[in-house]
Amino acid sequence: MADNALITLAAELQAALIRRGWKLALAESCTGGMAAQTVTAIPGSSACFERGFVTYSNPSKIEMLGVQPQTLARHGAVSEETAKEMAQGALRHSPAHLAAAITGIAGPDGGSPEKPVGTVCFAWANANGYTRSATHCFAGDRDAVRRQSVETVLRGLLEFANGGV
Repeated sequence: MADNALITLAAELQAALIRRGWKLALAESCTGGMAAQTVTAIPGSSACFERGFVTYSNPSKIEMLGVQPQTLARHGAVSEETAKEMAQGALRHSPAHLAAAITGIAGPDGGSPEKPVGTVCFAWANANGYTRSATHCFAGDRDAVRRQSVETVLRGLLEFANGGV
């Protein structure tokens, strides 16, 4: 279950989305649906949450979101390029106005010197064609990395929904 800080962020996001009349879509990899679970933990979330895509494998990113195989081959699943294509794909495959994507290495395995455990890439995209991305390297165990990832994606979505980008 999501903690109180995440629930508070999700409630703020819900209020902002409802004010704008926007629907939200999420594309998640390393968080496995945790962001969607957090958003839908708020009563009334059906007024703003459209759908979520849990695309843990590369084939699912390609099939469900339209991530280009060349992007995955060139940059890897954990890259801002892939995150951007995931967020844009979530918009293309839904009637949402706003989407976000999370892809990373939650651990305890899977890291490399270039992309250590805790590396998570994000993207936020709106229906007007604007996409922003970021990469963070979080400390802590698997649960801590996933929680920080959800917090980061919610904060970015709240910024979009409040007109900050």
